[in-house]
Amino acid sequence: MLDTIFFDSRLSDSLRREQLYNGRLFVFSPCPSTLALCEFARKMIEDAFGRADPRTAQYSMSLEEFVSICAPLKPAFIHHPTTLTLIRDVVDELGCGLDDTFIDVPRLRIVTHGGYLTSGVGYAHHPHRDTWYSAPMCQLNWWLPVYPFEAESSMAFHPRYWDQPIKNGSGAFNYYHWNADGRKNAAKHITSDTRAQPRAEEPLQLEPEVRLVCPPGGIVLFSAAQVHSTVPNTSGLTRYSIDFRTVNIDDVVAMRGAPNVDSAPTGTSLRDFRRAADLARIPDSVVRAYDKQLPQDAALVFQPPS
Repeated sequence: MLDTIFFDSRLSDSLRREQLYNGRLFVFSPCPSTLALCEFARKMIEDAFGRADPRTAQYSMSLEEFVSICAPLKPAFIHHPTTLTLIRDVVDELGCGLDDTFIDVPRLRIVTHGGYLTSGVGYAHHPHRDTWYSAPMCQLNWWLPVYPFEAESSMAFHPRYWDQPIKNGSGAFNYYHWNADGRKNAAKHITSDTRAQPRAEEPLQLEPEVRLVCPPGGIVLFSAAQVHSTVPNTSGLTRYSIDFRTVNIDDVVAMRGAPNVDSAPTGTSLRDFRRAADLARIPDSVVRAYDKQLPQDAALVFQPPS
């Protein structure tokens, strides 16, 4: 349960994972590798927006113009070959074994002020667990801000539900169908988002909630089983953040991880991960243990548009 938050912990990676699987959170101060990742992201963001300040551009641009900038920016950052190298440096500096840790490509998140853009490339995440979206129970999420931000533009954790099941739509979610359709069509959703995503199907009591604020390059590390959501941004500035995911191969093989209290999707995201040491994928013989069934039209790995 979320009864403890570790700050700049010196625990080993194995002990840290054990705490994370028990619902604890870890926060780390900026370090050289995370600052390099943020600097790389800032340059791409600022180059894309030109003379406009990315944090206030929403006030001087039409929604369509803003989306036309962000739509190519996000995949350009996500799939840039430099990003995986920078992520590898982060997990290395934070004590993860490069031969045992598998990383996914990072996501660039854009959360505008005042509901200017809440769908598609600026999707505001409702309360959810990543495990509803076919993440393995051993997945860990790493989140870091690119620019300074406030509690009014952060994300929130909802600790009441760490070990309390939520009636949700994950049983109808198929990760391979999401790869084939949902992910590639994000930019088409501007004023509303009609993509089928797993949601809570009962009223939630979101208080108390936990919001963590750290400087650019600081890290919030948490289990994919944590219920979290995007806070409605009332800070006056657009928030830019990066998140990426890791799994430890020993935990994948042993099926260790956080307890599964309510997640029932089909498919797995494990094929997206690559070994930090050499970017090799997890052997399919290991991944198949997580597959209930493979649909005939399965897109096992997302292929970004060229």
